[in-house]
Amino acid sequence: MTTVAALDVGGTAMKGAVVREDGTAAYHRWPTPRADGPDAVVAAALKAVDELVARAGSPAAIGVVVPGLVDDDAGVAIYSENIGWHGVAFRDLIRQRTGLPVGFGHDVRAGGLAERALGAAGGVDDVLFMPIGTGISGAMFVSGALVSNRYAGEIGHIDVGTDLDCACGARGCLETIASGAAIARQYHRAGGEQLPGAREVAARRAAGDPIAERVWDEAVNALARALATYVSLLAPERIVIGGGLAGAGEALLGPLRHHLRQLLVWQREPGIVAAALQDNAACLGAALLAREALTTNHSLNQPRQEDGSS
Repeated sequence: MTTVAALDVGGTAMKGAVVREDGTAAYHRWPTPRADGPDAVVAAALKAVDELVARAGSPAAIGVVVPGLVDDDAGVAIYSENIGWHGVAFRDLIRQRTGLPVGFGHDVRAGGLAERALGAAGGVDDVLFMPIGTGISGAMFVSGALVSNRYAGEIGHIDVGTDLDCACGARGCLETIASGAAIARQYHRAGGEQLPGAREVAARRAAGDPIAERVWDEAVNALARALATYVSLLAPERIVIGGGLAGAGEALLGPLRHHLRQLLVWQREPGIVAAALQDNAACLGAALLAREALTTNHSLNQPRQEDGSS
């Protein structure tokens, strides 16, 4: 096994790792300069790649994963509503910059691959991996196969009946009430002070704050409604919750199981567990894509065997 570098470009932070030959990983983190615009985010991601390559010494490959609509085959970030970029050819940019084979893909699908290979989704064929952070999306495994359609898995844009406008242009999306940023925003709108994120709202709830209790319950109920729709369609055996909100542990998972159980009638109730890899899942998935790129790059450069035909 060879050393690879990996980068997960998130809406709030970029997480990097150098994964050594023995499987150990050294993690690094940078803020995502989202407020400065999409070009600034791309520049920061490329700078992070440079730093990871330098830290790794001589990595064999690099893997990069990003949010939004992604063309894995072309290596292009098509669009991200939370970051605002359009048509960024990341694979070509990084390959030209580093001279290395580049694995590229969608952050949530990569996280799902990592959780299935290394974490809480192992050994289960029908799984939803759903990280909750700046946005909400899902990696869907159906009968053991990852659904790789670039438009699939946008659970955050299921209509859960709110009267809130979403950045996508629709109204009522799950992300308007249950993403990390939305929970903090709803707490402030309901009369609480302005807090940096959902983790702080969870802490206020644990301390008995009634506003935090109400906002948290509304978010969890909306998550359960969206998951009830998913369960009716694809009947997962397990749902793995990742992202920053998973750090709330049973304060999130317990009420979520309860709300979902109340909504299900004949459907199979899935197990709901926290991601084993926590918020490193997508980054480790990027490392898996880097190793896959090594295999692909090697096969592309092999001399073609002549079979004697003319």
